[in-house]
Amino acid sequence: MFRKLLAEGFGASLLAAAVVGSGIMGERLADGNAALALLANTGATVAALAALIATLGPISGAHFNPVISLVAVFRGDLTPGQAASYTAVQFVGCCAGAVLANGMFDLPLVEASTHVRTGAPQWLSEGVATAGLVLVVLGSASLREAAWRVPAWIGAAYWFTASTSFANPAITLGRSLSDSFAGIRPSDAPGFIAAQIAGGLVGLLLARMLFPDQGAGRFVSNMGSSNRPRV
Repeated sequence: MFRKLLAEGFGASLLAAAVVGSGIMGERLADGNAALALLANTGATVAALAALIATLGPISGAHFNPVISLVAVFRGDLTPGQAASYTAVQFVGCCAGAVLANGMFDLPLVEASTHVRTGAPQWLSEGVATAGLVLVVLGSASLREAAWRVPAWIGAAYWFTASTSFANPAITLGRSLSDSFAGIRPSDAPGFIAAQIAGGLVGLLLARMLFPDQGAGRFVSNMGSSNRPRV
């Protein structure tokens, strides 16, 4: 379990560093062109996510996301205690990754974001992005499939959702610690997180209707002993 938690925490921190750091770099180099900055942010996030799932998936399942761990509890793949441990290191890891990104770009290590992200369209976007993420995860037959399908979904959702697809409560909290392109105002984070949890449950329900023959064993209980997706 120690190795699994280490993989989850380390992976979450690198993912958050990639999201926040590429946002900072993109904004600095884009010279005011928000579309170009978002394109850079998307590319780095997709690449980092694919590499981290492929590398750390065999150890922990590469959740990096409390919603995915929650879904695993509902499916009987994780106990509530295991999911709580996963969730704790995911939140700590994402916050550490945001701090790391701030430090790499010579910004205050912790600086509350002032980027306003709130309102029904944003919440709906987060619900859609997270529901789609869960559906893609549960529809993947192996880690190899998940390693390209999940980044592909997140990359697309960066552009077709109004919220630019956070789809992850831990990342949401981490991004609130950086007053940069990828940030979110701390007071707006709870609305995003609620929408993400709701979207995750919708995604689980859709997966049960669309993949009824897969049963509860789509995720193996002995994480890391199979090539089944644990993202």
